[in-house]
Amino acid sequence: MTDLPQDIQGTRVLVCAAQGPLLTGDQDAVPLIGLAWEHGARVVAIPLGRLAPGFLTLATGQAGAIIQKFANYQLRPVIVGDVSAWTADSGALRDFIYEANRGQVVWFVDDLAALERRLAP
Repeated sequence: MTDLPQDIQGTRVLVCAAQGPLLTGDQDAVPLIGLAWEHGARVVAIPLGRLAPGFLTLATGQAGAIIQKFANYQLRPVIVGDVSAWTADSGALRDFIYEANRGQVVWFVDDLAALERRLAP
């Protein structure tokens, strides 16, 4: 499977395949950003498995760099997957995700159905 655009609740979303290059830093986001722009997507749904292991460890700075890269191009990354194992061990991560989900820059959802509900008018 490849990264494909889909219309979800009237929003063009680049839905990334579960298998593909890992995002380890901001430059790894560039191909996804280009593909999103090519297809007119405003949201990029990224499976948790496509993120480098350090992404959910806030001290690495990976999350901030990658999220900022998407924001610079007015794209909203949505991390798709169950992060409960990481939030159980990190109050800082739990707080970060809570605040992120209240905003418009990055969201964390359990699955694409949750993203669909989130995008519903």
